[in-house]
Amino acid sequence: MRIDLPRIGTWEAFRTAARGALSEGLPPEDVLWVFDGAPQADLFGDAPVPTGARSPVNVPKSFVSLAETVVWHADPERFARLYALLWRLRDRPALMADRSDPALARLREMEKGVRRCAHKMKAFVRFRDLAGDGPRRRFAAWFEPTHHTVEPTAPFFTRRFADMDWLIATPDVTARFEAGALSLGPGQARPDLPEDGAEELWGTYFCNIFNPARLKVQAMTSEMPRKYWKNLPEARHIPALIAGAESRVRAMAETAPTLPPVWAERAATRPAPVRAVPGTLAELRAMAAAEPPLPGRGRMVLGEGPAGAVLMVVGEQPGNEEDMAGRPFVGPAGQIFDRVAQGVGLDRGRAYVTNAVQRFKFRERGKRRLHQPPNRTEIEHGRWWLEAEIKLVRPRLILAMGATALHSLTGQRNGLMQRRGQVEDTPLGPVFVTVHPSFLLRLPDAARRAEEMALFTQDLAAVARLMDRRAE
Repeated sequence: MRIDLPRIGTWEAFRTAARGALSEGLPPEDVLWVFDGAPQADLFGDAPVPTGARSPVNVPKSFVSLAETVVWHADPERFARLYALLWRLRDRPALMADRSDPALARLREMEKGVRRCAHKMKAFVRFRDLAGDGPRRRFAAWFEPTHHTVEPTAPFFTRRFADMDWLIATPDVTARFEAGALSLGPGQARPDLPEDGAEELWGTYFCNIFNPARLKVQAMTSEMPRKYWKNLPEARHIPALIAGAESRVRAMAETAPTLPPVWAERAATRPAPVRAVPGTLAELRAMAAAEPPLPGRGRMVLGEGPAGAVLMVVGEQPGNEEDMAGRPFVGPAGQIFDRVAQGVGLDRGRAYVTNAVQRFKFRERGKRRLHQPPNRTEIEHGRWWLEAEIKLVRPRLILAMGATALHSLTGQRNGLMQRRGQVEDTPLGPVFVTVHPSFLLRLPDAARRAEEMALFTQDLAAVARLMDRRAE
């Protein structure tokens, strides 16, 4: 069967013909779709288009939405593909939800292509003013769409520019809006449009809002493909703007405002706020308890352990379990630490255990509180509390577990894996570097997890030996 579809009114014609063919029980291989006189598939037939339905046809709404977009694609097989999918939907109504189906996936890609083309038309049609004496202003534009998107996109322009008459000419279809009525006609060659005095003003505006510091040529050409540049009046300025972007950025940096000298001197000599460290750990905990609550943060959780402990263990920040209990290292990571430490003879009861950041930072999702890593400001705030604990405990060795602890104790968080297993001298005392136990929990590969667990055990065994030596 041969089914002819017009260039204008394609969607309505396809919907009527597809329903008729489906009701007649015609399989896809017996249908030849012809668009605007050109065959659209390798299937031939000479039967007339069916007009009477022999059986009711129920078409899923999701298919109608898909087909209403895909019919405007430029792929010559689009009608055959749509009808083949419709034929399969008779026996598999849930097929529209099957993302793994290759035929449906291909049609979804075509749907995206049509939507992209319609978006580009809305963004890159540039009207030029046509001189006229009538009551309504007259404009015209030339556009070269990738797909047949003029007809489905024209209503957007009727709403956007309802107070003027306009014409959008393309090689495919010409849209004309006059006196509030939209009409569609055959495509045409590019008309000789007059110069528009507003284009110079628009070019000046475009050049002034162009930010060279944020220039990304690949991203720009992705959003504004070069094929449209010849019809965009502002595009003539783009090559010069790209070429001069680097020099403009340097000029912007050189002319950036600076702090007036008087205020700069005052800011440099202004004393930093001083917060005295209390004399005991109990007084420090009382200060922590008085800290005001913060959004998305738990309560202050300081360390625990004997004053004068030989070893101080520093983790990253409390988790949900630590925040609920008010004690450090009682959650899954703390349990791993306790188990490995006990196995190598490292007595947690003889160590002072704390964190570099004292509050649990989280993001709520339903009833759950999801852990969030601390930022630089939070690490800096936590450093005062950590240094206060170090001053009061006076440990002879500090175990830094994880990048946040390493940052707080040494000022440098990079290279954790290269620095692990080593002792680094710092103003706060000798620091032994290793990973945080939560790192072991996050490893999905069992073999890698076993390997890292063995290395963590070696690190804690080395700390236990150093702890014994320094206790003598």
